[in-house]
Amino acid sequence: MSSPEEGFRSRRTDAPPSTTPPHVPRRVAVTRAGTPLGSALAQQLQAAGHEVVGLGPPLESSEMPGEPTWREADLTSPGVVDALRDLETVVHLTHGADLSRELRESPADRRSRLVREMQTLTVASAAAGVGHLVVVTSAMVFGARPDNPVPLPDDSPLRSSDSEGMVADLVEVEDLLDRARGVHPTVLVTSVRPAALVGPGVDSIITRHFEAPRLLALKGAEPSWQFCHIEDLGSALVTVLRDRLGPVVTVGAPGSLSLEQVEEISGLRHIAVAPAAAHAAADRLHRLGVLPLPASDLAYVSHPWVVDSGRLATHGWSAARDNVESLRILLELARDHGARHTRRLERKDAALGAAGAASAAVAVVATAALLRRRRKRP
Repeated sequence: MSSPEEGFRSRRTDAPPSTTPPHVPRRVAVTRAGTPLGSALAQQLQAAGHEVVGLGPPLESSEMPGEPTWREADLTSPGVVDALRDLETVVHLTHGADLSRELRESPADRRSRLVREMQTLTVASAAAGVGHLVVVTSAMVFGARPDNPVPLPDDSPLRSSDSEGMVADLVEVEDLLDRARGVHPTVLVTSVRPAALVGPGVDSIITRHFEAPRLLALKGAEPSWQFCHIEDLGSALVTVLRDRLGPVVTVGAPGSLSLEQVEEISGLRHIAVAPAAAHAAADRLHRLGVLPLPASDLAYVSHPWVVDSGRLATHGWSAARDNVESLRILLELARDHGARHTRRLERKDAALGAAGAASAAVAVVATAALLRRRRKRP
């Protein structure tokens, strides 16, 4: 029997009556619009005719086109309500897909900030008369499990077992959104959960997985790889705003790739490690402070968490880039030292330049051990 919480998550409700007719441009605030991800999404919302406002402190890397309007506001302060007064929609990016920046905070501070931002924005949106709050999290909140159906419907329960790390942070955000839907019925609250993001400036445990000399494969596991280009996420947001979709929308390229297909496309070979050994190595590196994120991240490169974008498709959306093209873009960005990945480390440091990606770190350790064994052979 499903829990009441799961039942709530599985429920699809119609949007509250809209005061703004569909297909009419809206005044939309985008948080973290100064990050590469936020900038790309803001550009697509602007191209669709929406008036976009950057909400919060503009970052030094801001690339919003034209002369963007910025409303400086502390997303954790009740005073943010003043910045929302004349807005119809708020798009909140819970993260900027910038692992290096996110790891500069302690885990406790990061969790506290994300929770306070979400609590404040939900209350402020209701108080300011915002009709639609769209929150971008990640399909990782579904959890990566060997028994996951492929693909996962968007009304699947959240089964992540993470108790720490960024996925656990996002699960807590999703819990807050569930409660907000009951407390603030005048606001349509939509969770948008994309597959592994790909595009300029994206830095994540998935992109770092492909920076190791070999791909990690856990023995007995059958991963299914699915990607979502940031431009496809942007066009999905345009559809979500236009048709007021909610409460949950999943976004990803259709289908998925097997490990064999990923190897063929990438030219990278895999190294197979027993699950117990891989988790022990990642946990040891985490406890030593070498690896900032927990060993549980290994699940997301080992087990499927493929999502179904069928709901978006019924509203006319389709991905412009499939999984093959998205993977090739990811690989090109990972290999291009002139790309905007300013966090790129020198090759001699790349062994744990994966710090933050448990899979890449374990792959490096396992590859080094394999090479040592080979050198010892007569």
